[in-house]
Parts: sequence; C-alpha cells; structure tokens
Amino acid sequence: MQQSADMRQDAQDAAAALHAGRHREAAEKFAAALARDPRQIACAIGLAYACKALGDRAAQERALDHALALDGRNLHALIMKGDLFEADGDSAVAGKWYSVALRVAETVGQLPAQLAQELARIRERKSRLEEEYEARIRQTLDEAGFPSIQPDSRFARSLDILLGRREIFVQEPKRYYFPGLPQIEFYDRLDFDWVPTLEAKTAIIRGELEALRAEGDSFTPYLEANQSGPVTHHRDMVGNDDWGAYYLWKDGRPVEDHVARFPETAKALQDLPIPRIEGTSPNILFSRLKPGASIPPHNGLINTRLICHLPLIVPDGCGFRVGSQTRPWVEGELFIFDDSIEHEAWNRSGKERVVLLFEIWRPELSETERAQVSTLLSSIGVRTSDG
Repeated sequence: MQQSADMRQDAQDAAAALHAGRHREAAEKFAAALARDPRQIACAIGLAYACKALGDRAAQERALDHALALDGRNLHALIMKGDLFEADGDSAVAGKWYSVALRVAETVGQLPAQLAQELARIRERKSRLEEEYEARIRQTLDEAGFPSIQPDSRFARSLDILLGRREIFVQEPKRYYFPGLPQIEFYDRLDFDWVPTLEAKTAIIRGELEALRAEGDSFTPYLEANQSGPVTHHRDMVGNDDWGAYYLWKDGRPVEDHVARFPETAKALQDLPIPRIEGTSPNILFSRLKPGASIPPHNGLINTRLICHLPLIVPDGCGFRVGSQTRPWVEGELFIFDDSIEHEAWNRSGKERVVLLFEIWRPELSETERAQVSTLLSSIGVRTSDG
C-alpha cells in the first residue's frame, strides 16, 4: 500500500517538475515511479519527454520502448518514436512510425487538442517525407537510364505499392484454391490470339442482344437464393435484379431456348478455351447493371478460370475494379481478369450497362491439370455461377 502511495507521489512530483522545466528532476522521479510499478505507461511517456528535453536519446528510446511494450497503440509513443528516427536522419523509418500513428488515430474518437496538433504536424511531415523519398527514387532511376516508366506497367505498380499508393491484393477464392498461379488482376487481352476475332463480332452480338431487349425485360437476378445451403453472398444482392443475368449456359448446361435466340453469339464463342465441366462450367451470360446500381467487393469461388467481359452497352459513369486496378469498360474491348481477386463494379449513369460474360481456362494450367481440376470440381459439385 505504501509503495503504491510512494509511486503516485513520485509520479505527481515528476509531472510537476516536467511542467516547470526541471527536466533532470522529472526524469529521476518518473524513473523512480516506474521502478515501483513498471505498468504505469503515463510515467514511461513522461520519462521519454524528460529525456528528450535533456538530449538523452538512448534513455528516451528505452522509455518509449517500455511504453510501447505496454501499449503498442499509444499515440504519444508512436509519434515520439518517429521523431527520434527523423532526428537521426532516417526519414524512411520515421515515416513508418508516423504511418502507424496516423492509422491508429483513425480508430480513435475525439482527441485532446495538443495531440490533434501533433497528428496534423506528422501528417504534413509524412507527406513531405514521401515526396522526398519518391524524388530520390526517381532521381536514382533517371541516373540509371530509366527517366520514364510506362504507366501501369508491373514496375510502375511495384513503385505505387512501395510508396503506399496501392494496396496488395491476392487470389482468395471462396471454394477452391489452386496454388502456384500468378497474381495478375487484369490480363493483357492481346496476349490471347482469339480476342481480335471475337471483338470484331461485337456489333453482331449487340444486335442479338438488342432484339431481346426490345421484347421486354428477360433478365433475372444474377444471385439467386440457394435453398440447399446458407447465403454466402452480400445478402442485399441475393434476389436483387439491379444485377441481372440472361444465361446462355449455366453450370455446364445450355439454356436451350436462350441459346436458340443467340446463334451468332454462340458461334463466336464455340472455339474459345472455355472450361467444360459437368455441373460447373461453362457459364455464359449477359450481365446487366441497372442505372445507379453497384456490385459490392467480392471474390469468386475458384482461381482456375479467368472471367471475360465483352462490353456491349456502356454508358458514361461505369467502372470496374479488380484488386488495386480500376478501369472503365470500353465497348468492343474485352476485359480478362482473375475474379478470385477482390473486385467490384458500379453504374453511376442513368442507363443500363450490359456485358457478355464468360469464363476461360487460365492459360498457365496444363492439359493434365485442367483434366484433374475438371474431375475434382465436378465430383464436389462446385457451381461457379454462385460466385
């Protein structure tokens, strides 16, 4: 009991000394209080402030490490730790500490005025550090003979990740994961020799679609309730025709009367590397997004396929994100992307957006692997239209 009272008295005396500018006395009192009760994070922070005023960097860092061991989210300690490294001239490490402090601050409610000012200071400083860091990188690349980097190249994207401007997204299929496949968000459509021929038939395919649309609304909700299992999708999208579908093939079976209405579309797709897996694939459909509708971020079921979009009707205000890349649809230009990576779509226009959606084998899979995957997916009953 007496030891606790002595600790409190030391802490009060230390705080008074610190406020009065008697930094040596404050440091000694805070250290004494911590010796009596090492759990007192306020004393560790006070000790760090006193040591900073005394110019004792080593003691200040020890006090901060003590505080952070007690609470790794303490904003005072995180900010001061960053300041330590900036004073040492290590701006890269300082920026990391500032980043953590700013992220923690986003999760905290109202902050004291002084702490809010400190956060504003390090936010501005972090911005300058990032600019200086990028300038040094650009200068190094320029001097090495790389004055310009092709936008959206793999190296350009790696720079964005390094500089904190782009998140890292990876394959996270909900049902079946095949390891060892490259993490590519959008594939280059020109790497597939069949693409130009298909794109050249855009007007014909759109014509068949327009004939259907002229007869009224034949689309059904893309996501339908699965009566045999739990709902694993965004619940507000299940049964919602904001995201509609008109299937030609679904879960490996043709919708005969629909296919009959789209003979040219069927012909255009017949020689493509589309998976044919009993009960699973192909899935070929017209995907509609109503005006003002959006598809929330989600991941597909498997990563052994790629999804293709042939944009047919695309008003202004539509967009599509896969992982860290966002692109607009362009009518007649195919998208090929990995839907096992998080993706989302939106239509902020006043008109419908419609694409022809189908799946193809990932080109990295061998014929043997495709046969193995086909047998497996068919046997376990994966319905990829659910994704």
